[in-house]
Amino acid sequence: MVELDHSFSTGKPTDYNWDAILDLDRLIPCVQGGKVVERTSPTAAKAEIKVKMGAMSMTFAGTVEVVEQDDEGHRALLKVKSREVGGQGHANADVAIDLNDGGGTIHTAAQITGKAASMGEGVVVSVLDGLIKDFTQRLGQI
Repeated sequence: MVELDHSFSTGKPTDYNWDAILDLDRLIPCVQGGKVVERTSPTAAKAEIKVKMGAMSMTFAGTVEVVEQDDEGHRALLKVKSREVGGQGHANADVAIDLNDGGGTIHTAAQITGKAASMGEGVVVSVLDGLIKDFTQRLGQI
């Protein structure tokens, strides 16, 4: 289990950020290499992400779902479940987003198995950290 905490600033009002967080069609492409494959409900989508880890590139396919949302407190919990396409591994994560005016915090608890995990925790942490930092920058641009 890898756990990471990030704070971010978008410079946008909380209501704008909240709408963006809950709109998976806008949110998922904020993850570098991420795309929505199909919306399955207002709070869930099938998605894919292409991840570069060192010299290796992997594609993960799965679901992203908003499993908890507190509209008043502007807090949401997203559950990501994915499998490595053509491989044995998976990457699952609980992503807790807590918004405040102009930004917020993200707590990520990820479980990675397979080829990605075999690269070592340092590489996994570095790649996840980079993805989340890039995500928060892109979030401010949507």
